[in-house]
Amino acid sequence: MVYLFFASHWTLSVLFQSLFQHRYAAHRMYTMRPRTERALHLCTALVQGSSYLDPRAYAILHREHHAYADTEKDPHSPAHQKNPARMMLNTARRYEGLLARRIQPEARFLGGYPQWPALEKFFNSWPSRVTFGALYTLFYRRFATRPWHWALLPAHFVMGPVHGAIVNWFGHRAGYRNFATRDASRNTLPMDVVCMGELFQNNHHARPASPDFAARRFELDPTWQVMRLLSRLKLIRLAREPVEEAHVTPLAPRARLTESSLAVGT
Repeated sequence: MVYLFFASHWTLSVLFQSLFQHRYAAHRMYTMRPRTERALHLCTALVQGSSYLDPRAYAILHREHHAYADTEKDPHSPAHQKNPARMMLNTARRYEGLLARRIQPEARFLGGYPQWPALEKFFNSWPSRVTFGALYTLFYRRFATRPWHWALLPAHFVMGPVHGAIVNWFGHRAGYRNFATRDASRNTLPMDVVCMGELFQNNHHARPASPDFAARRFELDPTWQVMRLLSRLKLIRLAREPVEEAHVTPLAPRARLTESSLAVGT
């Protein structure tokens, strides 16, 4: 039961982050009716729980990442941090500054993200985060049958940042490249069921307007499949179709192999 709960929370949390905060709030890859947006926003908050990510702060942070990828102004680049913990600490400081509006971002990064002040005020509060943490703990107290089950509990409290650390660290350090982008982005897994397509960083940086992060026949982006289903159900309307052409030149097969062999430690 514990393993099922952990796997479900992990998968749903990263799915809603990819679907709502990333592809909708940051990139506006689809549109939907106001009521549908509210429903999806609420589902995102409930699923992410104690590690709920504010759509406005997330969108601005992500747009900054694309604009300054792997430069000193990138809010979360492994190229300028010694380890994932340092990288995410730097990200957290920037995120908190944007959330509290102590940091004024460039005007070009503002607007186009969903805002629901009442919901955001509640789910961004410490009482909300502590309540969700208590619920996770009560679940483990009821269903954990082995001592090592408890080792999984802390991950529930910071699930969102953990996903961010994995995607931004490994997605810019380990894997293969399909496109010669100016940054160090990589595709870490050819079938990304771990982070629901978010580990296709090289494809995404080369084709940021494409809602399908997969670019080759053997690649699978699960979140794109969910978007296709929601579109068929008339719950969302795709603003863009998958992009076939990239903003940069595709790498030749030999170049892909060479760059893949040098991926770790870039």
